[in-house]
Amino acid sequence: MKNAHMRALYVAAALVTIGVGLAVHLGGTFLPPSVRDVMGDALWAMMIAWWVAALGPQLPPVTRSLAAVAICFAVELSQLVHTPGLDAVRRSAPGHWVLGSGFDPRDLAAYALGVAVAAVVDRAARGHLERRAPG
Repeated sequence: MKNAHMRALYVAAALVTIGVGLAVHLGGTFLPPSVRDVMGDALWAMMIAWWVAALGPQLPPVTRSLAAVAICFAVELSQLVHTPGLDAVRRSAPGHWVLGSGFDPRDLAAYALGVAVAAVVDRAARGHLERRAPG
């Protein structure tokens, strides 16, 4: 499958994941707060995995997954750093969604889970698309 086609599929997956994440964040009041928090973090990590894949569809899946986990962990660890400007960005809705607000080690596990789920979905989808591709 051509990189441009895969890139478009990864962008679509990222956008769908953003929609699901926003639905969980904004409308998931039927879920307990702790479940909503973990789901949101896992979905955020999946979105990062899709963006990494869109930027490097030719890279091996393990490389893409490790890069996504590294980005997620770096963002989480950055929450240990507080400056007036950075905290002001984090207080905005987009800043909070992208950078988070406070370090929580539980988030690291949620990120690993989200990237792992994205890797499994990616592998299954690629296998399906390759089986469907003409000769």
